[in-house]
Amino acid sequence: MRASNMNSQRHLCSSCLTLSYQLYIDAECIQGLGAALHQRQIVAGEPREGVICYISMQMKDSEARYGATQTECLCLVWALEKPHYYLEGAVFEVFTEHEDYQ
Repeated sequence: MRASNMNSQRHLCSSCLTLSYQLYIDAECIQGLGAALHQRQIVAGEPREGVICYISMQMKDSEARYGATQTECLCLVWALEKPHYYLEGAVFEVFTEHEDYQ
């Protein structure tokens, strides 16, 4: 999922503890880190992937000098730690555009 698509959903959804999550991450070498936690739910009889939360972080000067692979790894670790209260003990998938991690 592209960063520009992360905010295509305008409404946040409630989390259902019995369903799996989808974590979309994106790292920009200079701008910062971003992630969106989604969950596929049934709404009005239709399957829909809703946004549970968005998170973002501006990188420190030292982190901005990382290469693309290291920046994406930083984003992955950060994105797993930040919403840990949703992900601990849950089934989830991580999606990234970075070729080394697909």
